[in-house]
Amino acid sequence: MDSSKSAQERASERFIRPASRFPDVFPGVAKPLIAMAHVPALPATPLYDAEEGIPGLVRHVRRDVAVLVDAGFDAVMFCNENDRPYTLKADLVAAAVMARVVTECIPDAIPFGVDYLWDASCALAVAVATEASFLREVVTGVWESDMGLWAPDAAGLLRQRRFCDAERLAVFMNVTPEFASSTGHRSPAEIARTVATSSLPDAILVSGPMAGSQPDASTLSQVRQAVPAELPVLLNTGAKAENIAAFLEIADGCIVGSGLKVDGYTWNPVDPARAAAFVRAARGG
Repeated sequence: MDSSKSAQERASERFIRPASRFPDVFPGVAKPLIAMAHVPALPATPLYDAEEGIPGLVRHVRRDVAVLVDAGFDAVMFCNENDRPYTLKADLVAAAVMARVVTECIPDAIPFGVDYLWDASCALAVAVATEASFLREVVTGVWESDMGLWAPDAAGLLRQRRFCDAERLAVFMNVTPEFASSTGHRSPAEIARTVATSSLPDAILVSGPMAGSQPDASTLSQVRQAVPAELPVLLNTGAKAENIAAFLEIADGCIVGSGLKVDGYTWNPVDPARAAAFVRAARGG
């Protein structure tokens, strides 16, 4: 906080943009490392393994979460990463199973979040049902995407959070979604600057063009400079042991998935050696 500002100026800023919930999720953590716990394909999706069934989903995710906790990550985030092709409207059965898997795999000692590709209302529902600390979604703008024309609704999502009495739930907003491009002409920094005030995010996320792909460092830097210093900006895709130290010179934390997997492949299990190496690299060990 800028100590040169008057109490009246600081109070005015809080009215314009409420304080982020991010510090409450990660008290005392300077630059949180959030690891993805990718749920295999859910029921009613094309790649669902009916032979393994729902118990197989739980076994897979529980094993990955244990590895990530052991590696020393600050949080995990559950996501239906393998529900390809992705949909903009969640299936009710898949959503319910997602909530079950999360509930059965919650880590004991660290916070967790949820993401649902690509239905923000479903992510909120799963987060409320499982008492998650945060969710990640694209909730602003209009995009042309692999899933078709996409017009998420930040106003509806945050009103739904209020209706569910889930005000403690932090919402991380992705301003450069994977598999999509804006229908407008504003830069990521320009989008982030207005989202910071108009959409009330608890963190801004910057992604590359698809899962596992890193954004340009210049884009991340421009977004960081465009939004208030107290609003966290996180690297959302493309983090690896080899680049994370450089990215954390700009970002206020990161979300990592593909870089922790066997052979660095998004849909493989988490590799314990890669996970441990990533944490060491991020923390200068």
